[in-house]
Amino acid sequence: MGFNLADLWEQAADAFAERECLVANGVRRSYAQLEERANRLAHHLAAHGVGPGDRVGIYAHNCVEWVETLWAVFKIRAVWININYRYVEDELRYLFDNAELRALVFAREYAPRVAAVRDCMPRLAHALVIDDGSGAELGGVDALDYEAALASGSPDRGFAPRSGDDHYILYTGGTTGMPKGVVWRHEDVFMALGGGIDQMSGAKAQRPEEMLERAKTQALQTYFATAPLMHGASQWCVMGRSFLGGKTVLAAKFDAADVWRLVAEEKVQALFITGDAMGRPLADALEARGTAGLESLVLVTSTAAVFSPTVKDDFFRFFPNLVIVDGVGASEVGGNGVLLCTKGNTRMLGGGPTFKPGPGTVVLGDDLRPVAPGSGVIGRIARTGHIPLEYWKDPKKSAETFFTAPDGQRYSMPGDFARVEADGQVTLLGRGSVSINSGGEKIYPEEVEHAIKSHAACFDAVVIGVPDERWGSRVAAIVEPRPGASVTLEELQAHCRDHLAGFKIPRQLTLVNRIERSPAGKPDYRWAQKVAGDAKA
Repeated sequence: MGFNLADLWEQAADAFAERECLVANGVRRSYAQLEERANRLAHHLAAHGVGPGDRVGIYAHNCVEWVETLWAVFKIRAVWININYRYVEDELRYLFDNAELRALVFAREYAPRVAAVRDCMPRLAHALVIDDGSGAELGGVDALDYEAALASGSPDRGFAPRSGDDHYILYTGGTTGMPKGVVWRHEDVFMALGGGIDQMSGAKAQRPEEMLERAKTQALQTYFATAPLMHGASQWCVMGRSFLGGKTVLAAKFDAADVWRLVAEEKVQALFITGDAMGRPLADALEARGTAGLESLVLVTSTAAVFSPTVKDDFFRFFPNLVIVDGVGASEVGGNGVLLCTKGNTRMLGGGPTFKPGPGTVVLGDDLRPVAPGSGVIGRIARTGHIPLEYWKDPKKSAETFFTAPDGQRYSMPGDFARVEADGQVTLLGRGSVSINSGGEKIYPEEVEHAIKSHAACFDAVVIGVPDERWGSRVAAIVEPRPGASVTLEELQAHCRDHLAGFKIPRQLTLVNRIERSPAGKPDYRWAQKVAGDAKA
């Protein structure tokens, strides 16, 4: 057996058959139950023409069917496609056309959207609908009931041999532009995101069986992935924990009070979130709820979005012995490293976390060579080793992101700027595609956002550059105040001067009822540009 994701799952399903594997919206599955249902679905899909390399879309909120489909697709060497349930028709048309779906598993509530874009899926041969109680009309979409499909399939395995070269695709929306499909080999993505390489020690699994040996030493067994499964962080919480015999808790939608209820009921030990978009509401909910019944929680991990020091400090007020881990990485590189935070140790040096780089992580200068520690040179963070193959159907962008440098190493460099400190740690500054050039000075929005969100009246903030006749661009802040609070531009500027150089201070402020973010917590910069433009007009 190689490092194939379905093989790793089946290994765990045999070893931990009677353990509880998944709890989602009140539905529980043991490893054995999940394995049987995934087998049934896999045989059903294969009988309807889905085979190696075919793409199968999954379009639903977090649910057990999402995870069952995940394993079923990998079992037959097909590729599942994560679909953002917030996409409108134009975005869905792009994604469905780009992915060239062969099959689709969707929640009934999304049937009208599927019907509206059915014409852009000419290769679609089969569809299954999950009954979610919505009662939505299928609108002419030819789809079989999900449970009926499972009933028709064999519970046994009997699948063809698989390979570590099989493909996994993760569609990532990023912060600008249409989604891109990041194509990984199974072995590479397992090493980068699935626990094959330990981010703390750098130890690399040599045999699949090592995961079972590691499971014996795992102190934490119950995890709660709060982000949508369409987001890579939750996918890898589910898959990575499964390989080690753990239990994962899921909820259809994020609600802070509900999260704490489930932490108490399921005795959750580790909570996975995506930055401030989830961290702030969770911290605020604790003010009203308190920590009674939450004694099991020992770890909070955030990834894919910035987790501000002020929000971490709020968590430590309630859980002084908590360990917080910032996972730094991207869909195009895997994990770049981690930052461990404890009470009194949450300060950031720049726009993002300062962390110990993980295996293969470097910062490359303009000459595509690693920058020297302590040089002050701002480069772009990159990773070598187990990295993706390409962007799906985008050779131009692939060549820009995945390339071989003068040192002969093949790198993935998606565009995040960073600086290497004198001690070798890396400070993440922000994505270059949204940096602001004001009078020749480069400003990273994340750094300004941190300063703004440390103001007592500010619940959330997004910073962008807007046109300026004199400076080319100026810093504009869109702020969501805390309930009952307000803040003026002058007050915000005075506060930021204690944290930022003068050229980084916001020159324009727009207050909104709610900051628009993706379900993964990433800012919607297109929305922010429109809001700032409308306010100026």
